[in-house]
Amino acid sequence: MKKIGIFGGTFNPIHKGHMYLADTVSDTIGLDKLIFMPSNIPPHKSADDLYANEIRFEMCKLAAESDKRYEVSDFEIRRQGKSYSVYTVEHIRNLYPDDIIYMLLGSDMLLSFDKWFRFEDILKNVALAVVSRENDDIDDLKKKACELRKYGQIELLSAEPFPVSSTEIRNKIKNSEKYSCYLPEKVVQYIRLNNLYR
Repeated sequence: MKKIGIFGGTFNPIHKGHMYLADTVSDTIGLDKLIFMPSNIPPHKSADDLYANEIRFEMCKLAAESDKRYEVSDFEIRRQGKSYSVYTVEHIRNLYPDDIIYMLLGSDMLLSFDKWFRFEDILKNVALAVVSRENDDIDDLKKKACELRKYGQIELLSAEPFPVSSTEIRNKIKNSEKYSCYLPEKVVQYIRLNNLYR
């Protein structure tokens, strides 16, 4: 029985904060495989400035080369429409019926998780691996985890904060500020080669 992780997001662009989260969960839980899942249309955030699926998918592939456990799926991109997590976890569950599957979440996502589409069905298929990146949110996370554990398994993990977001990186690139330290080197090269986010 293997341990499989799913890490979804817009990855616009994928950055070192994402990779740090992936590394932390993979190492702490002992994942055998982690699947990055770029979304088509995210149901929980604005998609106004979302780059093309192929571009974000390619950046994820470049970032995933850093670890042999990592791979990238185009399931949500191919599915079209809004990328509801319940369909993704059901798809991964069908691929790995006998394995333990975790879905990676940032702490802010857990606090609103019971508003997600068919969240109960998500928890029937996967466990949540929730990473707290802020010291002051742990009490709220523990409370929410207790409320949700009647539906399934939730693991709370802690990690040092990584102080950057994709929005901040896009703004730095647009404003010709230094940004390369926040991104995997191959992603930096890809952005420069294709003149992205200008």
